[in-house]
Amino acid sequence: MLPIGLLFAAFCHFRFASPISFTILLFIFHHLKLYVMSTTDTENATTTVANRFHELAQTGQWDQIQDELFAQNAVSIEPEHSQGLRSVEGLEAIRQKGKAFGEMVEEMHSGYSNAPQVGGSHFAVVMGMDVTLKGHGRMKMDEIAVYEVKDGKIVKEQFFY
Repeated sequence: MLPIGLLFAAFCHFRFASPISFTILLFIFHHLKLYVMSTTDTENATTTVANRFHELAQTGQWDQIQDELFAQNAVSIEPEHSQGLRSVEGLEAIRQKGKAFGEMVEEMHSGYSNAPQVGGSHFAVVMGMDVTLKGHGRMKMDEIAVYEVKDGKIVKEQFFY
């Protein structure tokens, strides 16, 4: 994005140059304004989804998060080194992946999900759990989850651990 000072200098230069140059400058300002408004609208929609995600995550309402906030065609991406869980496409496949993980859990000791950090159409959440997995014993799992929002719905989740 162009610095305001540079835009002001261009405005002063074109104002005295010609009516055509001035028209070009007005065209640039108009489109810059639309870009800023579009980016702000996107970030506001993402913030709304992120805040609702956080509200529901604090009480462990993961099914409600999926029902309310995920798009039907959402994708869920696990790291390549993940053992057991795989990347999937579609809300039903994401639900099945969550169910499969739940069946691996022998005992959930604690869990957390920090406040989201929003940037444009994405938000990131640090989360983790202290869990005993069947056949693997007790372990502490921490990850960063990055979510992409489009049209007010989560269209992608990607996990880093």
